[in-house]
Amino acid sequence: MLVGVIMTVASAVVSAVAVMLVIRYAVPLRLVAAPNERSSHSRPTPTGGGIGIALGALVAGLPLIDHDPRSIVGLLVISACFALLGLWDDIRPLPAVFRLLAQFLLIGAGMIAYFALPPLGHYSAWAPIPLVLAEVLIALVAWINLFNFMDGIDGLAGSEAVFLLLAPLLLGCFASPDFAGNVYFWWAIAIAAATLAFLAFNWSPARIFMGDVGSVFLGWMTGIFAVLEIASGLLSLWQALIFPACFLTDSLVTLGRRALQGEAVWQAHRRHAYQHLSRRFGSHRQVVLGVIVINLFWLLPSAMVAGIAPAPLAPLCAVVAYLPLVAIAVLAGAGRAEHA
Repeated sequence: MLVGVIMTVASAVVSAVAVMLVIRYAVPLRLVAAPNERSSHSRPTPTGGGIGIALGALVAGLPLIDHDPRSIVGLLVISACFALLGLWDDIRPLPAVFRLLAQFLLIGAGMIAYFALPPLGHYSAWAPIPLVLAEVLIALVAWINLFNFMDGIDGLAGSEAVFLLLAPLLLGCFASPDFAGNVYFWWAIAIAAATLAFLAFNWSPARIFMGDVGSVFLGWMTGIFAVLEIASGLLSLWQALIFPACFLTDSLVTLGRRALQGEAVWQAHRRHAYQHLSRRFGSHRQVVLGVIVINLFWLLPSAMVAGIAPAPLAPLCAVVAYLPLVAIAVLAGAGRAEHA
């Protein structure tokens, strides 16, 4: 308990200090985001604040090495590589093909060499292990990039990451009082604390953006935590799909509509539902608060119900959770041209 509290405080302090340093030295570090036709801000703003999140998270993970050296060291190394990949992209944008290839290689190496293969072993009853790992690999790469796409207005990606990190822990505590002793429990809390420290600077109007270093890192961390939670039995697959429903719905509806219109879906844009709504309301804060309300008062209860419902009804709980969000995304104009 004491070690966990120390980890959490240290993570938040490291994150806050790093973010303040990035703000101060953003220009010489070449970490300034200039507004363009795809952005939702109107003035040059420091970016790369995700450096603080990554450093805080990695520092908090160090005390866990004694519990499971191979798994934790592997996870720390790969997580650091994702942060560096995102930072590189912030300083000098990388070709999309290179980014995707690097993501596939990092996740594939980690799954085979370090942590995912053993806990996912019991899924071999459903499908051969190579197929299970391939599905997880594709899902993680897709999620990292979808999370990155959703980092477009002040406070949205950070607040979503905090929810995705902490909500499963809440369910775990309800299910088992001993869950707080799990090696990953306090690490997830510490990463959420590092993200909250960053959000103090990113809340609208933002003094700094997280950049790809933050969105790629948090996409990876929330994704791999979800995989490990499913593999350990903490979450069902349906619960794990319910929690990120706001991000998944907006991303998939946007991609689907753009694909139907014959557009190049891989090109950057600002046609997500959250971007349309932020322009309509003239406020980033209102949109982010709306997502937080949906997460806490719709998706969290939906995931709880899916956890206690008879197994055949769990998929129905997920469908019910998504239906109003799909309607909101369509009505908000996800994927629609700005002038339409």
